[in-house]
Parts: sequence; structure tokens; C-alpha cells
Amino acid sequence: MNTTILSKAGVIAVLAVALSGCSSWDSMSSRQKSTVTGAGIGGVAGAVVTGGGVLGTVGGAAIGGVIGDQVGKNK
Repeated sequence: MNTTILSKAGVIAVLAVALSGCSSWDSMSSRQKSTVTGAGIGGVAGAVVTGGGVLGTVGGAAIGGVIGDQVGKNK
């Protein structure tokens, strides 16, 4: 399997997981919403920076989630 196809599949999988967390958006706290949003944005940013690399996408999502969590706790 081509690494480009695998990378794109990884990005799609991360976005699907992030968006599935939004199905219960109304019952989430502000901190949880910030965490999900941060993970989604971080995953996309990580994919862009690494050219669609799976490790960069997952790392970006993890870092974005942590940043979103910290931002959300102040609201």
C-alpha cells in the first residue's frame, strides 16, 4: 500500500473520530468541547506539517487536545 494513501486514510480516521465526539456535543462541558476542537485542529495541522504523516497527525491531535483542554479549563 502506498504511504500517501495510508497517510490520507490516517487523516480521515482522526477526523472521523474527532467528529464522532461531536455527536454528544450538547452534553459536553466547555472544557471537553475545547479538547475535542483542539484535537481536531491539531490533527489537521500535524498532517499538513508532516505532509500527511500518520505520526505527525496523531502527535498533532494529542498536542492539540492538551492545549484545548488547558484553554477550556479557564472558561
